[in-house]
Amino acid sequence: MRLRLAAALVALGLGQSAAALSLVQAYQTALANDPIFASARAQYTAGLEQLPQARSALLPFVTAGASATYNDTRTRFTNQLPRRNVYTDDYGYQLVLSQPLFDWTSWQTYEAAKLGVTLTELGLQYAHQDLMLRVAQTYFDVLAAQDVLTALEAERSAIGEQLQSARRNFEIGTATITDTYEAQARFDLNSAQLLQAENSLQVRRAALEKIIGEPAGTLSVLPAGTPAPPPQPAQAQAWLERAETDNLGVVQAQIQTALASKQVDIARSAHYPQVDLVGTFGQADNRYRPETAQAAQGISDGRARNTASSIGVQVSIPLYTGGYVSSRVREEAAREQAARYDYEDARREAVRATREAFLGVNTGLAQIRALEAAETSSRQALQANLTGYEVGVRINLDVLNAQQQLYATQRDLAAARYNTLLAGLRLKAAAGQLAEDDIDALNRLLRPASEVDTRPPPPPRPLVR
Repeated sequence: MRLRLAAALVALGLGQSAAALSLVQAYQTALANDPIFASARAQYTAGLEQLPQARSALLPFVTAGASATYNDTRTRFTNQLPRRNVYTDDYGYQLVLSQPLFDWTSWQTYEAAKLGVTLTELGLQYAHQDLMLRVAQTYFDVLAAQDVLTALEAERSAIGEQLQSARRNFEIGTATITDTYEAQARFDLNSAQLLQAENSLQVRRAALEKIIGEPAGTLSVLPAGTPAPPPQPAQAQAWLERAETDNLGVVQAQIQTALASKQVDIARSAHYPQVDLVGTFGQADNRYRPETAQAAQGISDGRARNTASSIGVQVSIPLYTGGYVSSRVREEAAREQAARYDYEDARREAVRATREAFLGVNTGLAQIRALEAAETSSRQALQANLTGYEVGVRINLDVLNAQQQLYATQRDLAAARYNTLLAGLRLKAAAGQLAEDDIDALNRLLRPASEVDTRPPPPPRPLVR
């Protein structure tokens, strides 16, 4: 009773009242609350600024400067000449305009920034795809943990009944104490497994809540017997061809290769001349103020205003840089070659991941069919062992082993169903086809927990000999 109560509290989010959470709702909540995806959005916003920053190097530069100076000059002679003190005030300002006419480095940098923005967009797409996979993985992890806990509780109930039967048979003399000890040992082992399953459920629920940023509440469940969708198209080659062109890692590697090639052009452009249109305009005011004694000698106050403007073309030609430019070209050429190798590795990895996911889906579908047959066979085997135990041709340990096999099969079947659904998502992600519609399609397979009886069918009841 205590373990059942604890399991119920865990399933309700440790007693917290919360509305039922579907897979789509979990995904939509994660879109708003997941810190990893929020970081990717911020990185995307920052990456978009590459383009205006690179474009600015192709547009006019206008600078302004101003100055104000006060000068106090005092001259004292060693003979009888009077002192000469002069005060001057200087004020001025200047405007400078520079417009690049030919700057191949800045132009290629602008072209490279376009590729950088494309990489930024791909990064956001990758983060979006990763979020869908993480939400689905953690959601189904919780469902799988709940199924394990439910199966263990059902197994505990069956073992408990077998333990009571063994005790009654021992009391009436139709069985030995060994049957009771064997059943008690299985009961105690099940208790330990239940504690571990409860802990696993809490840990997996916490992982889901970390992504969605709020208590998960009760989740929708996958009804027993729900068929997992097969891959469409059904041919592996079609998926592999898509992966070679549409896989996000492959597309990123293609853009990075093009960007590396552009960096070679940027390094090589340092050999080229740079031509700028330069214009200036400025004014300067000067005021001269001698002392009264000097003014009496014919020196008076003065004021002057100077205005200057110019416009011209400035050409800068690099002649020798100590081998720096040539070294940079070789460096970027080597990086371009490395990028090409990275692209080939990304293409091969996309093919490998797609083939693995495709096999995972098909193997999972076959495994589900095999485990469904195994569940039926295990239930029949349990019934046969109970009947044999009743007539004395089977012992208590045979019944316990049959019960263990049945519930282990049920747990494996539940895990196979979830793994197959996740493999389908990974297949679409590897082929670059994963979209929100795929999350919605999985969500339509689920049902509110209140509408589905998630308890496994009860096993045959043990009889007293």
